[in-house]
Amino acid sequence: MDIILVIVAALFIVLGIIGSFLPVLPGPLTSWLGLLILHLTEAVPMNMSFLIVTLIIAILIWVLDYIIPAIGTKRFGGTKAGMIGTTLGLIVGLIAPIPGGIIIGPFVGALIGELVNNADSKTAVKAAFGSFIGFLTSTFIKFFTAVVYAIYFVMITIKHSNTLFSF
Repeated sequence: MDIILVIVAALFIVLGIIGSFLPVLPGPLTSWLGLLILHLTEAVPMNMSFLIVTLIIAILIWVLDYIIPAIGTKRFGGTKAGMIGTTLGLIVGLIAPIPGGIIIGPFVGALIGELVNNADSKTAVKAAFGSFIGFLTSTFIKFFTAVVYAIYFVMITIKHSNTLFSF
């Protein structure tokens, strides 16, 4: 049973890393679920303090994920249209077979969003840049946290490998 739990936990860890880039999946929270599942195995002792602290961190980052891009957009004079454009640009950038689409998409999306919202081109570029910076900052924080959770997952799995994978 522990092997199944470790496999499911590993899937959540990987989904958490992927979720750092996808706006529909809460990256660190998904990775945290992987850590929780790992701690539900018989081989890995339950560490409630660790789980609570990492959950609080994941929730805080999840909340900040909505605040940081808005701060970046507002600081550079953008509107809600720019933020919506950033998200749509990210989705198109992920789907489109363009190298660097995940980076270019949010910027172009914010720019188009601001231009559709009747902003002049100088204001639209400035707002798009702010939205882009906010997106990159938020993505980096989510990715970093998910990778730290993944490293912890690997370390704990290796530490308890004798009992996790014994038959």
